[in-house]
Amino acid sequence: MRMEITNVSEYEKIAKQKLPKMIYDYFASGAEDQWTLRENRSAFSRILFRPRILVDVSNIDMTTTILGFKISMPIMIAPTAMQKMAHPEGELATARAASAANTIMTLSSWSTSSVEEVNSTGPGVRFFQLYVYKDRNVVRQLVGRAEKAGFKAIVLTVDTPRLGRREADIKNRFTLPPSLTLKNFVELNIEKMDMTNDSGLASYVGSQVDRSLSWKDVKWLQTITSLPIILKGVMTAEDIRLAVQAGVAGIVVSNHGARQLDYVPATITCLEEVVKAAQGKVPVFLDGGIRRGTDIFKALALGASGVFIGRPVVFALAADGEAGVRKVLQMLSDELELTMALSGCTSIEQITRNHVVTESDSNRNLSKM
Repeated sequence: MRMEITNVSEYEKIAKQKLPKMIYDYFASGAEDQWTLRENRSAFSRILFRPRILVDVSNIDMTTTILGFKISMPIMIAPTAMQKMAHPEGELATARAASAANTIMTLSSWSTSSVEEVNSTGPGVRFFQLYVYKDRNVVRQLVGRAEKAGFKAIVLTVDTPRLGRREADIKNRFTLPPSLTLKNFVELNIEKMDMTNDSGLASYVGSQVDRSLSWKDVKWLQTITSLPIILKGVMTAEDIRLAVQAGVAGIVVSNHGARQLDYVPATITCLEEVVKAAQGKVPVFLDGGIRRGTDIFKALALGASGVFIGRPVVFALAADGEAGVRKVLQMLSDELELTMALSGCTSIEQITRNHVVTESDSNRNLSKM
């Protein structure tokens, strides 16, 4: 008899049983002591609700608009690399599930399916995640192909001048399985690349991320594409102000799933600072640690325009392919709808700061006594 899945976290347990240890650890682990990995989750538990009662919640509308695209809910899919390690259909299954749910998928540039292959799965609003490489010609080619394949925005990852120290990967001697490759790079014109094997390509690509990346490169990126640019990896008021000055279209408050610098705060605890500094000039999104509809409601109450989920998608993909990803999106949607109903909100716009209590609120109240 098949176990009934009742929440998205249960997919991780199934994925852990199904996947080889090296691959499960790659998806699941964080940097160094993994303090931030744990904190991304536990910080949500310290935010409580202030529900309103006697509100007619017989009709709840969760639709929202992201960069001009109307989607069914403020829950989108974050870029996660190498999804065919989780399931043979990888990113293609994820793209179909996102399209079926009428929400946005972000494709990792380190995907095991190309932008063209993902586009061939059918209609859907898709963003393309990008690292900037030392060879700017590589960046031009990737961006041009994404644009031609119908992707609607570039999500520039800005917190990875070097890869964080992920000790599980070191212990496991992680390599991309020989049957897979980073599909977006196979047909690129890259000079001096070791093409003797596919894992050689993966290690080469990782080594080519440009450590000198700075704000001037954001401006340069705007000159090679007409697509809106979202910065992923912003965590401070100082950087959101610079991002607004640079003319970006949006921000993702992200600590890279706790895979980069350990002992940075949980993203949900940074969100309000970034939202206030943005002053409504650009939409602010959040990823990191989201496992419940209640988490999503809390992020929206603290000013996020939407959230991106990563690991829940990969684990559901490993457990049950496209059907698993569809189920994760549906469960989070159902949980968010229930949270809205029990909090007295009938639309995303009605979710306000007054619906939640944070630790800082409690500290302020104590100081007034």
